[in-house]
Amino acid sequence: MNALRRHRKLDAIWGSEPGWKGWTSSVNHSDLGRMFLVTAFFFFLVGGVLAMLIRAQLATPDSAFVDAGAFAQFFTMHGTIMMFLFAIPAFEGLAIYLLPKMLGTRDLAFPRLTAYGYWCYAFGGAMLLVALFFGIAPDGGWFMYPPLTGPLHSPGINTDFWLIGITFVEISAICAAVEFTVSILKYRAPGMSLDKMPIFAWYALVTSLMILTGFPPLILGSVLLEVERAFGLPFFQADLGGDSLLWQHLFWLFGHPEVYIIFLPAAGVISTVIPVMARTTLLGYGWIVASALALAFLSFGLWVHHMFTTGIPHMGLAFFSAASTLVAVPTGVQVFAWIGTMWKGRPELHMPMLHILGFFVTFVIGGLTGVMVAVVPFDWQAHDTAFITAHLHYVLFGGFVFPMLAGIYYWLPLVSGRKRLFRLGELAFALIFAGFHGTFLAMHWVGLLGQRRRIDTYDAETGWG
Repeated sequence: MNALRRHRKLDAIWGSEPGWKGWTSSVNHSDLGRMFLVTAFFFFLVGGVLAMLIRAQLATPDSAFVDAGAFAQFFTMHGTIMMFLFAIPAFEGLAIYLLPKMLGTRDLAFPRLTAYGYWCYAFGGAMLLVALFFGIAPDGGWFMYPPLTGPLHSPGINTDFWLIGITFVEISAICAAVEFTVSILKYRAPGMSLDKMPIFAWYALVTSLMILTGFPPLILGSVLLEVERAFGLPFFQADLGGDSLLWQHLFWLFGHPEVYIIFLPAAGVISTVIPVMARTTLLGYGWIVASALALAFLSFGLWVHHMFTTGIPHMGLAFFSAASTLVAVPTGVQVFAWIGTMWKGRPELHMPMLHILGFFVTFVIGGLTGVMVAVVPFDWQAHDTAFITAHLHYVLFGGFVFPMLAGIYYWLPLVSGRKRLFRLGELAFALIFAGFHGTFLAMHWVGLLGQRRRIDTYDAETGWG
């Protein structure tokens, strides 16, 4: 068979049908990667609108912009969308699109599994959007703590939409993690050993292994809570013999590694883009890989630092406080390697580099406040205040959104085949950077003044306005 006939046969297998039919039946990694990215950024837009509604309600004391029930739905859906429907799927979309090209293979290991994962994600996200549209969105917070979300205190179907929808999204993430793990370990080009892989592939592999370890506890927890709500089996309801803290352990065993599952792919983007912007090679490739592996390992020993105020033993407090401080070390190794790469080269301020500089400023501030809340006495004071909300946004927006925007600007010409025409990107970066710090730097202060999280109104004399 000559090369042209082979190409036509392969094109018939891997190509997509034209029009909408092709989008719904495609198993091509390029198509599915774009679909993941477009859907994720659509949810990012929805989550951003909800954030604006939250800020509008809290902008003035005694505001009557929305009632308490709608506000509870807004902050629950904002957190849920940003954590589950934007952050992880955006990484999945980028990795699905790029990894076969980086590894020198035609496609991922199980193309139909990729497609199945996308439609699970789209179905779970659609469930939550439909619930929001009809005013029956989940309203128990993005972490859904029992007993508030149990059958006694949340008898409606709001919580059920969250439990079922998020389970589909988690299944989607596990599908992608299986894809990436097998593809990276088994489908590399001949001669590409693990120590010669592009650094982004290493980050994708580490993240995938974390997803495979961290997401099953949340699926277990959501299934148990749904079974409790539907059939009255006592898992989390204390008066029937359950334990509401069991949910917190299951959720945060997923939820704290989740922060690093979000950060590590963004770090992979940074490690890929900085050498190009600095016109040099990456400094400390082996150290960066080792620190990513160490970060993944340590992240599973941190979950109880979300539970310092629940009355756990002092030995437990000491252990998890020490682990929470220790996790700054591998993060610092990566940051210093990136700074060293820029120092070694000659950085140019193209659009991706602006967002990476925004990442450095924002993420380092978020990391410093993270070390603060790792100290138990301080956490007892700041727990459940707006200070924690500000810290979370500094880490996640600084550690994920800025690098992802850098990656989008960096790889968009590859996806679209076009260079950008207008120079609105610089203005957009300035607005994002100033708007973010204007919002969340002040939120640290209002949290230290005592403003609680998840409250829909406050009195004028508090001085929080």
